[in-house]
Amino acid sequence: MKNNRIKKFLLSYEQIPTLLYLLKWILICLTLGVITGSISAFFLISLEWATNWRESHLWIIGFLPLGGLLIGLSYHYFGSSVVKGNNLLLEEFHSPKKIIPFRMAPLVLFGTIVTHLFGGSAGREGTAVQIGGAIADRFTKSLKLSKRDRQIVLIAGISAGFASVFGTPLAGGVFALEVLILGRIRLDAIVPSFMAAVFADYFCTIWGVSHTQYTISTVAEMTPVNLLWCLLAGIIFGLVAMLFSKSTHLFSSLFKNNVKYPPLRPVIGGTILAIAIYFMETTKYIGLGIPTIVDAFNINLNSYDFILKLLFTSFTLGAGFKGGEVTPLFFIGAALGNVLIWFIPLPMPLLAGMGFVAVFAGATNTPIACTIMGIELFGIESGVFIGLACCTAYLFSGHSGVYSSQIIGSPKHNLFMREKGLPLSEIKNKRSQK
Repeated sequence: MKNNRIKKFLLSYEQIPTLLYLLKWILICLTLGVITGSISAFFLISLEWATNWRESHLWIIGFLPLGGLLIGLSYHYFGSSVVKGNNLLLEEFHSPKKIIPFRMAPLVLFGTIVTHLFGGSAGREGTAVQIGGAIADRFTKSLKLSKRDRQIVLIAGISAGFASVFGTPLAGGVFALEVLILGRIRLDAIVPSFMAAVFADYFCTIWGVSHTQYTISTVAEMTPVNLLWCLLAGIIFGLVAMLFSKSTHLFSSLFKNNVKYPPLRPVIGGTILAIAIYFMETTKYIGLGIPTIVDAFNINLNSYDFILKLLFTSFTLGAGFKGGEVTPLFFIGAALGNVLIWFIPLPMPLLAGMGFVAVFAGATNTPIACTIMGIELFGIESGVFIGLACCTAYLFSGHSGVYSSQIIGSPKHNLFMREKGLPLSEIKNKRSQK
C-alpha cells in the first residue's frame, strides 16, 4: 500500500523520476567520458607520433605489406567477432545479440596506428567510435541495463568517441543520434549523447591534446544567385561522396571474393600501395593528410588531389587496413571545393569549408551533424552555405554510405518508400529484383 502511494506520488510529479534519470546518466556519461576521452588523447598522441616518425623515416613505407600482415593476423586470430567495426555497433543497436567484445578497442587502436605508421591512407573517427562503443557496452553488463538503456549507452559511446577525437562536442552528440537510422534522430537519447560528448571532449583536452584549427577567411553574401551556386556545389559534393562509398565497398568485395585467406588481403593491398607511393614519389595522399586540408583553405591545389585521396583511402580500407573514413573525407571535400573555384564564383576558403563537411555528410548520411560541425569549426558566418551544401550532398549521395548497416528509417525521396526499413547493404539486391 505504501509502495503504491510512493509510485503514485512520483507519477504525479514527472520531474522527480526525470531528475533521477538525469543523475543516473550523469554518472554513466561522466565515467564513460573520463575513460573514452583519455583513451582518445592517447590515440591522438600516438597517431601524431606515428605520422611524424613515418615522415622522418620514409623507408618504412616499404614494409607496408608487413604492417598489413600484422593487422590481418591479429583480426583473424583474435578479432573475427569484431572485424565489422562500426557496422557491428549499428547491428547490435538494431538487432541485439551479444555484448560487444572489449577486444574491439585495443585491436582497432593497434590496427589504426600500424596503418598510419607504415603508410596507409585512413582516418581516425572509426577507431574512436569503436573504442567508445566497446567501452560503453561494458555498462550494459555491469549495470544490467535494459534493451532501451543499452541502445542509449551505445549512442553515448559513439558520441564520446567522435567528439573527443575531433574536438566537436555538439557535432559528436548529434552524429551519434543521427547515424544509426538514415533519416531519423533518436531524441530519447539526446541528453546522454550530449553529456558523453562534452565529458569526453573535456577529458581529452585535459591531457594537453590540441585539435587542428581551420578558418574560412572570406564568406560571400547569400543572394539568390549564390544560393544556386551553393546548391550546385552540394550536388557535386554528394556525387563524390557516393563515389567514395561505392569505391570502398567495391574494393572490399574484390578482396573478399578473390583472396579467401583474410590476413593476405592487407598484405596484397599493402604491396600495391607501397609500389604506388614509391613511383608517385610523394606521401601527400597517405595518412590523415591534414597539411593538405589546411592548404585547401589558402592556396590552389592540384585538380586531381581529391580523386587520388579517394582512391588511396578506399583501397586502403577495402584491403583490410584499419582507421576511419572521416578525415580522408575532409581531405577529399576540401580539395574538391578548392578546385570548384574554376567555375563556381564563390570564395575558395568558403568552397573548401563547404566541401570539408558536405562530402562527409553525403558519405555518412548525417547532414545535421555535419552542419553543426561546420559551424563549430568555421563559425556561424558560413553556416547557411554549409547547411545548404550538407543537405544537398546528403540528398544527391543517394541511398549509399560508408556504413552499410545503416537502416533506412525515412527514404530520401518518395520514389524509394519501398526501401524503408532496409539496411543500405541490401538496397542493390532489392533494386535488382524489381
